[in-house]
Order: sequence, then structure tokens, then C-alpha cells
Amino acid sequence: MSYREDNVPTNRSYGDGCGIARALDVVGERWALLVVRELILGPQRFTDLRQSLASASSNLVADRLRELTERGVVRRHRLPPPAASWVYELTDWGRRLEPIVIALGEWGLRAPFPPQPTVGATSVLLFLRTAGRPDPGDPPSTGRVELAGRVWTVRTAAGRTEIAPGGPPAPEYDLRTDPATLNAALDAPDTLDTALRDGRATFSGDRGALDRLLRAVARQSPVGEHPPQP
Repeated sequence: MSYREDNVPTNRSYGDGCGIARALDVVGERWALLVVRELILGPQRFTDLRQSLASASSNLVADRLRELTERGVVRRHRLPPPAASWVYELTDWGRRLEPIVIALGEWGLRAPFPPQPTVGATSVLLFLRTAGRPDPGDPPSTGRVELAGRVWTVRTAAGRTEIAPGGPPAPEYDLRTDPATLNAALDAPDTLDTALRDGRATFSGDRGALDRLLRAVARQSPVGEHPPQP
């Protein structure tokens, strides 16, 4: 049995046979679905999750991970050398939550923003992957994007955008910035130039490939309908 910070057990059940209630028995605790969100793009270490979910205590994140592992949504395993670190990742069953979480995020776009909204790397990248629909006639591209100290590969081809953890061997461009700055550029691509001038972002490589991606996202999403700007 695991506990919340106020020592209330979290293995409660609605006692309802409906599939919706049974699903909430598994992932309905506070922060559980946000843990799932963070793992959609790939495995993460506990320290990565703790950094991404900064408003949750270490004990709370650990409790959610333990519960999700016990319920078959998440598994923990050690990466092979040279990394050899322990990471958490979604199981096959847990991965089936991905379209549900994405749909929930789209549904939540009509909900009001919290008083002081934050935006994390995974949230921005998931939006980029979902809304980034380049022109199918554009040439494919592969970029390296570094956000909040983590590196990602962003690939575009045939009108689709794919994102994976880790850097590509030969990126056509390299963008280093923070989640809020990238989020602003997805809304208004011209803001990237200001960020490059004032040092909030650095860039090298094929600027045209990145600009095509940013414009593809901006075309798909009206202002204000994606992760909040601070």
C-alpha cells in the first residue's frame, strides 16, 4: 500500500464495474496521468521526472510511479552500459493511454489557465508532434533540439513530425533553448529571432528546415490553443 503526503492510502477503488471507473482506479490519482504524459516520448530517470513535475514532491512522484508499476502501466529497468541508469517507461498496456492523454489535452484547451502556468519540455514537444503537420511536399529534415538539459530528435517527413529522445547522428540543425521560448515560437515563429539575439536560444545549421516546421505548427493552431506561455 502506498500513501499520499497526508498519509491517506491511495489504493482506493470506486467499486464500480464500468470500464471508466476501473480505468480511474488505475490512473485516477492526482499526478498519475501527468507521469504518463512525461513517459509518452520515451523512458525517463526519476530525476528527469522529478524535474518535469516540479510542483510535486519527490515522495509523491515516487508514490505515483510505484502505484503505476504495481498496476502494470509503468515498468522500471536498467539501461545497458555505458548509461547503466534506472529508468521508467510505459508498458505496452500503458502505451495504449497515449491517444487518450492526447485527446484529453485537446479537450482541455477550452479550460481556463491556472494563475501562474508553467510549461514543460514534454508538453511542448507533444504539442509540436501533434500540431506539426509540414507540407507533404517539403523535403524531410532531422534536427537536434535541446530543452531543459535534455536532447531530442525531431524528424519531419511526408507531412508528419516524429520526436524521439536522444540526438541524431547527423542533424541538419541544432536548436538549444528553454520550453517557454520554443512554445512562444510555435505560436509566433518570428519570436525566435528575438530569442536568438538576447541569448535565450542558440541555433546552428539549416534555418529553413526549422522555419518550415515552426510555420507548419503555427498554421494548424490558433493563438492560445496550446501549452501556455509564462
